[in-house]
Amino acid sequence: MPIEKLLEQTKKFEIDAYKRQPDFITNHISFTGTPEKHPYDTDKIILIPDPLSANISYYEFATANIEGVEELPSLVTIDGKSIRVIRIWVKKGSIGVRSTPFIVENTLKR
Repeated sequence: MPIEKLLEQTKKFEIDAYKRQPDFITNHISFTGTPEKHPYDTDKIILIPDPLSANISYYEFATANIEGVEELPSLVTIDGKSIRVIRIWVKKGSIGVRSTPFIVENTLKR
């Protein structure tokens, strides 16, 4: 089948994900990453923005402040491991924690 025929038959899909809630974007902030269970608080979620990075940082949010969740395309590592990615919508004015662990050591080499 020629490419021109395939292009003629292709339908245009309009995406309007937030039409039902016009204030959703103005009242929320989105965060994208891999979700993890909180180690000791079931009312919170950990979100790792870049799970394949050597510099691990994460966000911590109360699940009560998350009002929307979207499933995004998964990441796949070179060895075939699939990593789930989501976008969460958190209410503006909510308290979140941004954490960047680091190794404590001298910055000057002697």
